Amino acid sequence: MDFVPLQWIDPLSNFLYTYVLIYLLVGAGIYFTIRTKAVQVRYFARMVRQIFNSRSDSEGGISSFQAFAVGLASRVGTGNIAGVAIALTLGGPGAIFWMWVVAALGMATAFIEATLAQLFKVRSEDGSFRGGPAFYIQRGLNSRAGGVLFAVLLIFTFGVAFNMVQANAISDVLGASREIPTEWTGVVLMVLTAPVLFGGVRRVARVAEIVLPAMALLYVVLAFVIVILNINQIGEVFKMIIGGAFGIDELAGGFVGGIAAAMLNGVKRGLFSNEAGMGSAPNAAATATVSHPVKQGFVQSLGVFVDTMVICTSTAFIILVSGPEVYDPANTGGIAGATLTQSAVAAALGPWSSYLMTFLITIFAFSSVLGNYSYAEVNLFFLGATKLVLNLFRIVVLLSVGIGAVAALAAVWAIADVAMALMAIVNLIAITLLGKWAFAAFKDYQRQEALGQDPIFVADDNTDLPGKLPGDVWSVENGRTFAADHAG
Repeated sequence: MDFVPLQWIDPLSNFLYTYVLIYLLVGAGIYFTIRTKAVQVRYFARMVRQIFNSRSDSEGGISSFQAFAVGLASRVGTGNIAGVAIALTLGGPGAIFWMWVVAALGMATAFIEATLAQLFKVRSEDGSFRGGPAFYIQRGLNSRAGGVLFAVLLIFTFGVAFNMVQANAISDVLGASREIPTEWTGVVLMVLTAPVLFGGVRRVARVAEIVLPAMALLYVVLAFVIVILNINQIGEVFKMIIGGAFGIDELAGGFVGGIAAAMLNGVKRGLFSNEAGMGSAPNAAATATVSHPVKQGFVQSLGVFVDTMVICTSTAFIILVSGPEVYDPANTGGIAGATLTQSAVAAALGPWSSYLMTFLITIFAFSSVLGNYSYAEVNLFFLGATKLVLNLFRIVVLLSVGIGAVAALAAVWAIADVAMALMAIVNLIAITLLGKWAFAAFKDYQRQEALGQDPIFVADDNTDLPGKLPGDVWSVENGRTFAADHAG
């Protein structure tokens, strides 16, 4: 079913990525890398330690580790399994190199946006925190209109477009490997999703906190087994990736695509997978209870590394060593999307593994539907949505799941690409304007660390900050509470 006029969606998508977003993404990444003196390199070990030393920061709240686990669970899914496959199909092996570039620079960008989400978060009635781009745009830039614009874009992107992508991934693998009609997949997904959206989100979330990290770990182990079995081909794989990135093999008639296609698809799929700069992950980062905003910035930055450098690279390796029967760099007109990754795993481990991959992809994609909805719901609350509006939106989400399951692969991803680009553009402009706040918090963190202290952030009379931080989340009283917890 091809219900989208791709003749105007594709040109818009190509324009946004080729002439706008790629410059904003790379430019912001370079700017934040320089201003933080390569925080993603200098503080990499600290990022790892922060994940496992977060218990004392999280009494009664969500720890850095929990936030990291939730973020990893939401990232490891169609972006890593289907997105990488699509990047290889449309851009050739060179697209993976540009995914690496986006991720390496994006680690600094993710550090900034997560730190800002922490700085400008608000406390809800139950004592937990809410925040994200809509909040820091309104509170940091004093722009309610800007916050509303971002919230609307996120609600459409995650509530509609991305849920169509997840449903499409499920119907794709079930149709290709189990010959289940897409219409039936769509109906079943709507039936399974409805009771969750209309009342069971918290109950499912408690289960997902355990199941999703376990599924992510299982996929990583599966990928590494294939890497080990084909360890002698690592050199050839890197040669294909580097050669494709700079058009060497394309000039020799080896690969399709060329530099432009590799760069364009690498940026698109890299952004969809690791979400650095998109503005989605800060909604989750703001919920963590930490003693200093920079600590959650470290965690978010590491999440980008794990997502792209480890998991996406593993997926690319699986496909690139699968052989021309599954993936031929010179002729990529065969299978695509999640089905390509599933076929590549089966080629490496045997037909039995296709059942495991079908299960993994289905679980990842369905859980992402729920996660996407939760992001959208936070921003609906930001807009002050009534219960009636919330219920109407849940119906829209269900329809999106059903339509996505039966829609054409190209159509679904085209909509998601445009929505994602618009959302990222707004967020990147905002964090660039607000970067001085994150730099100030980082300076405060470094000064305390140099004195041998475990940094605790207090906004009151903080001379590093460019102005008065709104709200009382980071007040003196808050700092004393953390100090008491640490002392205890």
